[in-house]
Amino acid sequence: MAVPFLRLGVNIDHVATIRNARGGDAPSPVRAAQMAEKAGADGITAHLREDRRHIRDEDIAALMANISVPLNFEMAATEEMQAIALRHKPHAVCIVPERREERTTEGGLGVHQDQDRLSAFVAPLRDAGCRVSMFIEADPAQIEASAKIGAAVVELHTGALCEAHLEGDFATRDAHLERITSAAKLAHDMGLEVHAGHGLDFDTAPMAAAIPEVVELNIGHFLIGEAIFTGLPNAITQMRSVMDAARPPAGS
Repeated sequence: MAVPFLRLGVNIDHVATIRNARGGDAPSPVRAAQMAEKAGADGITAHLREDRRHIRDEDIAALMANISVPLNFEMAATEEMQAIALRHKPHAVCIVPERREERTTEGGLGVHQDQDRLSAFVAPLRDAGCRVSMFIEADPAQIEASAKIGAAVVELHTGALCEAHLEGDFATRDAHLERITSAAKLAHDMGLEVHAGHGLDFDTAPMAAAIPEVVELNIGHFLIGEAIFTGLPNAITQMRSVMDAARPPAGS
């Protein structure tokens, strides 16, 4: 297969986390998104949680009005979030599992277990022109169910791989990487676009980048944390560099 260009999506949720710690308007998630775009981000991701713990409703409206790259709107499969997505019609919506008690998204969505409801849920989003993505584990049953309900994209959860790498458990890490690699091939063969994300950093992003079927990495928390020390443009530039080292752009 021809190896596609690998896109970098930057999640700016945790700029909003810092803002909300003190209240007010600073730091601005929109400003962060604009800086990320200027530094080479191919898209911006924002997760509007039900409890509004970081991104707020007005942030979505401001992002839609003030960025030029595609917005990937992460959301739970609820009527409230569906209505918000249909009002704004972002380029993409990524359906994620959500529990109030979790600190971050833990694990993939159970598409296979909730196939009928999710099929009805995504149909209006698809009809409105949004590219529908399902955030799932590297599990054939979840991939097949995502294709059946009409999703255009699957985003494979890389959290367990990253945790194993951080803990130095390289055998487990490699097993997770093998599953993700096989899942990416299956999803691609079924006509789905393949993204990957969660927990990726300078060490683990190249592992996902080297999978030829993956066309986009979505990275947030690590880049916002790294930006504290080096600045957001530098963090994004370095991430782009390690991604390109793992998968050189076509013609380079």
